[in-house]
Parts: sequence; structure tokens; C-alpha cells
Amino acid sequence: MPIDMDMRLRVRSRALVCLLLLALLGTATTAAAAPRPAAPAKAAATQAPAATAGTAAAATARWGDRRLDEAAFLTTHNAFTNYEDSRWSSVNQSESVRAQLEGGVRGLSLDTHWYERSTWLCIISFGSDCYPSDVYLCHGDCKTFAGATYALPRQTFHGTMQTVVDFLAAHPQEVVTVFLEDYVGADQLQASLGRVRGLQDMVFRPDQWGVRQHGWPKVADLVTSGKRLLIFSDRSDREHLGVMYDKSWTVSNFWSLGDLGNDLSCVSRWSDVPLDRQEPGFRRLFTMSHHRNVPTVLTAALDNGSKLRSRIAEQCRPATGGRDPNFVSVDFHRLSDGSGHTPASIVAELNARP
Repeated sequence: MPIDMDMRLRVRSRALVCLLLLALLGTATTAAAAPRPAAPAKAAATQAPAATAGTAAAATARWGDRRLDEAAFLTTHNAFTNYEDSRWSSVNQSESVRAQLEGGVRGLSLDTHWYERSTWLCIISFGSDCYPSDVYLCHGDCKTFAGATYALPRQTFHGTMQTVVDFLAAHPQEVVTVFLEDYVGADQLQASLGRVRGLQDMVFRPDQWGVRQHGWPKVADLVTSGKRLLIFSDRSDREHLGVMYDKSWTVSNFWSLGDLGNDLSCVSRWSDVPLDRQEPGFRRLFTMSHHRNVPTVLTAALDNGSKLRSRIAEQCRPATGGRDPNFVSVDFHRLSDGSGHTPASIVAELNARP
């Protein structure tokens, strides 16, 4: 009996060894048959030049030889105050920043403010306003009136800029411009921008393109290069960040149509920078504001159609020496007066002009 048991154990052991060998052989065969990781990378590298060539061809077909200062872009005033990104009691736009971009907006105006963490606000809000110190988008002081000067949830500047960069990454033919009404220090702005993934690869820097010496590049060249994000600020000490001082690079009309919307004159926002300013070899971009002191759906609908179109032709074009606006900034950009003219169609009409 002991001998039989020993033999059985030996047979079982040999069987187990055979099974293990077969399993190892099967694993090796499967690994050899599986595709190597290097193959997809090689295929992607082969396809990259074709994609770049396609982007360049599409950009040329769309924009031709039109330079940046010859193109027009639909722009939203106070793009961050809307019904979707946060809880505002009074807004300038109906849709989120992402939806505005998806709907054809290519210029966004944002107000940057520094918010210092407040234990008091955290306590009285029962924990709903316990936010860290950071750069936020506020329409006035970031602590004064919830829903009016700031909204909850608080909107970080870097979060909104990430939305812009992600949109550009998903739409390689598009160019977006951000205008900052800037109430933060350069170091605070730098820290916030530094948290935006992919931003530095997209920021357009006019000094690197020699804009002062050679003028603005073609829009198609911006698209091909990937430098498709322009950032302007009303502060002058941050051009080293790739943020252009708007008073050095643009002309702009006074921002308000007045309370009644009847101030249609097109006069400069800055007394020392006339709208028809001429500089050798360089032409400033023209930002045209067209909105009232207090935005409402009704007044935006009245202002955004034939009034906007006529104002461009009859007031702003003569005031600028015969040129069209590059950025047309409005409230509630989808609304119009029923005339058949909308801010988007007016911008398209400007881009169709020779």
C-alpha cells in the first residue's frame, strides 16, 4: 500500500509539471502573437504630417490671405456671468462659456479678482462658501454680494481658461481671444495661468512674431502654427507672461450705449489713443463694444440686430478711418430684433467683405 501511494504521488507530480509547462508555452505563444506596442506609435507618427497638412489647407481655404487685423470675431461681454456656469442673479449671457464657444463665440471678456479665503463667509454660508484663496471671476468685489458681484459656486479663472484651451484642442481650426479686466497682481495671474494644462503651447506672443515690425500674421498661419490663443489685459506689467497690454495693441470705443441704448457715437475709450491711430508698418486691432450699462434680455434684443449693423457702417467705420471691427462685443449674443441680422450674421458679413 505505501508503494502504491508513492507511485500515485509521483504520477500526480509529473502531471502537474506537464500542465505548468503547457501553460507557460501557451503564454509565450500568446505574447508572441500579440501586436507590439511600438506599432501604433509608428502609425501615429506616420499620420501626423498628413494631419498638419490638412489643417493648413483647411485654414487657407477658410481664411485665405486675411490677416488677423482683417478678420472679425464674435465676442461676449462678461462671458462668465451666465445662467449655466454659476448662480448669478443678473447675467450678461445665457449660456456657459463652453456653450458660447460651441455656438461660434471667439472672443471672451472676463473680470479677474483675487479672493482671500474667508472663515467668516464659510461660517455664515453654512459651509457653502469655503473656498481657498485664488484668482476668481467676479463682477466687482469677490466678497460683497453673492449672486451679484460673485456667484456660487465660485468660478476660478484657471478653470475657465482650461475650458478655453480644451475647446481649442478639440477644434484645431479655431482662434480664441480673451480680454481681461484685470484686478490681480502679475504674480497671481502667472500662478493661475500656470495651472492651465496646454496653455503655453497655444499662447500667441506678438514679440516672437515681430508684429510691431511686420504687422499681424495671417489667421491661417496662426492656425497652422497652433498659436491660437490671444490674451489681452488692461494692465501693462504682464507681457512677459504672453498677456498683451490692450492699450498698446488695440483701439477700442467707449464701452456703453448708455442707459437708454441711444448713445451710438463711436468714440475712443482712451483719449490718447484715437480710433484712427496710424503707426508705421502696424495696425492695431479694433475692439468694438456694443452694450448698455445694465444688461437685460429685452434691451439686448433691441440692440443686437439692425442697430448694431448700422452703427458699424455709419459711426464706427468712419471713426476708424474706414476699417471694420475685429471684435464685436455684445450681451446675450444669440438675441436679435427680428430684422434677420444677428451678431453672428453681422460678423460673418464683415468676414465676407473684401
